Amino acid sequence: MKHIRIFSATIFSFAFLFSSIANQPADGQWVELFNGKDLQGWIVPEGDGGHWRVVDGVIDYDALSKAPGEKDLWTENEYGDFVLKLDWRIKDTPFINHRVPIIRPDGTHQRNAQGQEITISVPDADSGIYLRGTSKAQVNIWTWPIGSGEVYGYRMDRSMPAEVRAGVTPSMMADNHVGEWNTFEITMKGDRLTVVLNGHTVIENAQLPGVPERGPIALQHHGHKVDGEWASSPSLVQFRNISIREL
Repeated sequence: MKHIRIFSATIFSFAFLFSSIANQPADGQWVELFNGKDLQGWIVPEGDGGHWRVVDGVIDYDALSKAPGEKDLWTENEYGDFVLKLDWRIKDTPFINHRVPIIRPDGTHQRNAQGQEITISVPDADSGIYLRGTSKAQVNIWTWPIGSGEVYGYRMDRSMPAEVRAGVTPSMMADNHVGEWNTFEITMKGDRLTVVLNGHTVIENAQLPGVPERGPIALQHHGHKVDGEWASSPSLVQFRNISIREL
């Protein structure tokens, strides 16, 4: 009986091992990062108070996280080279941003005859996708005329070469209307980034000098209220159909 028990235990161990291996994603296989039911696989900010939540099969955020520090929603896992696909939409734009610049194709801002930046007022929301664990490598989501997909942290870094700042500036405004769903396909390979928004390549093979080799992905928090009124552009956003393929 002892030998039978040992043999049975061995068979069970091998079966469990092969089952575990079979359930591991193969190289190049798409893996869901959001199951449509809960925030399993994501790190909810401590003290958030339920403001990052799942509603009707989508990740919903109201920009009012009560977390005292980090308010962004991060993946538990880290990623290096990958293709990330996700749908997003801006729910509402209750804040008027009076300082939105007119961004030129080279990433600089349009100026008037006195050398001052020209700004306009737009109903605004602000979120984005942090790549490889850093907010500097953020693919923006907002309602600026330049469109979503730009990498603000690199475009605004004046220490970066001109070609880097131009490279992270969207080639076109490909956003759908506020309230409608949009689709990102984001490819990171080495320090190169390509962003396709709604089928249009808005960032192509842009270089992100110094970007970490690996890191988690985040959905960005932005905005706060003062005396019950929005004092900055809020992340009134939703996300769905989030999947990743490691390269």
